[in-house]
Formats: sequence, C-alpha cells, structure tokens
Amino acid sequence: MAEVTLDLRGRPKAEAYAELKKHVEAVLEGINDDVAGMATMSCLLHHAFGHLWTGFYRVVEPGKLLRVGPYQGTLGCLEIRFGKGVCGTSAAKGETVVVEDVHAFPGHITCDGRSASEIVVPVFGPNRELIAVLDIDSEHKATFDDVDRRALEELMGWFSRRK
Repeated sequence: MAEVTLDLRGRPKAEAYAELKKHVEAVLEGINDDVAGMATMSCLLHHAFGHLWTGFYRVVEPGKLLRVGPYQGTLGCLEIRFGKGVCGTSAAKGETVVVEDVHAFPGHITCDGRSASEIVVPVFGPNRELIAVLDIDSEHKATFDDVDRRALEELMGWFSRRK
C-alpha cells in the first residue's frame, strides 16, 4: 500500500476524498508520530489532486509562531506569525479558512506568486491543542469549497485520534 500514490484528479471530490481517507488510514495504521503523519498526508494530498503546494506549518511558539513542516511543492515561507496571512489567520482563529482569490485576502503572504486560491485547516492534537495548520495552494481561483473543507477537517482528525 505504501508504494501506491493515488491520482484522484477528475473524480468527484467527495468520492476522491473518501478513497484518499481510506488510503491514508491504511498507510498510517499503527503510526503515532505527527511528523510522519504530516509528511505522508502532504505527499498523498499533493499527488492525489495535483495542487501547487501542500504542506504543514507547525506551531513552534503557541499563540505566536508557525514554522514550515513537511510539504510538497516549491519552497514555502519558513515562518509565519499567528494572525498574519491565511495560515496565521487560521491558526489564530482555530478555524478553517477558504480563500477563493488570495490576491483579495488582506495581508496575504505570497510564498509562490503562482498561488491563486488557498485552504488552510487547523490541526489539533489529542488534547485539542493546535499543533499545526494544513496549507494547500492552487494555481486556479476558487479551487476549494465546502466539500474540501469538510473532507480535510475530517482527514486532519487523524492527529487528534492518534495514540
């Protein structure tokens, strides 16, 4: 199973995410390491949907600072302050942020000028503490919607359920 990287482009989103979730759970069965989970999910999400950038920003100073973690894509920003840009806003609010047009988002941080839309999902650990945010960027506007939000929030639940 680990040698399989799904390509789910062109499939209905809900169906694609359901298949991806089963695959992620099978690959990560018995694993309880956050970094291994982040690296695996970044890879599988990135290749499944062909996004521009897919990765995690880890909380290194609670309530203050995020630092780049496992990701797929071009170089990411190394550090993001809580409340800054889409990632920092999601971290500060503890909520998913879906941005149809990053150029219209006040204070957007441009790590890759090709980015046009973005979704950022908070990642909570077993004690409901914020441990990271999942950041996905697309080269196309309005790529992400409520189907993505729900599916990605469910997928990120792996981190709060791990033992």
